[in-house]
Amino acid sequence: MTQQTLLPPLTPADQLNATLAAQGFAVLGATSVCALAGVQIEDLQALEPSWNDLPPDQYLKDGGRYRRRRHASFEVTTQQAAAMPHRAHWQPLSYNALHGGMQRWFEPMSPEVVQQAAWQKLLCWLGRVASAAQGDQTWFTEAHQFRIDTTDGIGRPTPEGAHRDGVNWVAVFLVGRHGIKGGETRVFDMDSPRGQRFTLSEPWSVLLLDDSRVIHETTPIQPELAGGWRDTLVVTLRSGGFLDEPTR
Repeated sequence: MTQQTLLPPLTPADQLNATLAAQGFAVLGATSVCALAGVQIEDLQALEPSWNDLPPDQYLKDGGRYRRRRHASFEVTTQQAAAMPHRAHWQPLSYNALHGGMQRWFEPMSPEVVQQAAWQKLLCWLGRVASAAQGDQTWFTEAHQFRIDTTDGIGRPTPEGAHRDGVNWVAVFLVGRHGIKGGETRVFDMDSPRGQRFTLSEPWSVLLLDDSRVIHETTPIQPELAGGWRDTLVVTLRSGGFLDEPTR
């Protein structure tokens, strides 16, 4: 029996800000992403081969081998995305009970990716989205390239479960998926039982989240073909500074 997938509730490009304000999240198709960010889909597709060169995540506490990733940090405004010196990724246990409370030094993203004009435009667009909602400012931004695969028979995009990231805004771009089933996205209100579930499948579609208002998760993936995988780009934007381990 073929598994039924729920299509994402796409928001028209001109209604993005209003939708984020009304419900705390929005999903855009790739055409809208390109129009709003001022990029060509071919330029985004040119970034995709870098997902084939992600090293294993060495910090998985469940002992899994299903996650590969790279990480980079930026200070982003509406006009500029400045790369910052490589830093550890840190989250408090209150946001990530599984992997919080420790410095995770992931391998850096490739200069060939972060120096691309399309990459810069993508981050500046996210800066404009955040600034439209909360005022023009510098956004302390972390980017994560993920590949979740079925090496272990099952891959867990969010092994920590439904969560917040401890930032202001989160963008989850679906870069591609191959030979898998599952990977359903779920978004829930923080203060009500209301939620939505759907499956991102279009490359370079994006889920935008107000991290103060909603929690999110993605269900495990299972193989339909040998070597199945799901690639995403997760970008977080935070006001006031990066999330750092508090000094004692």
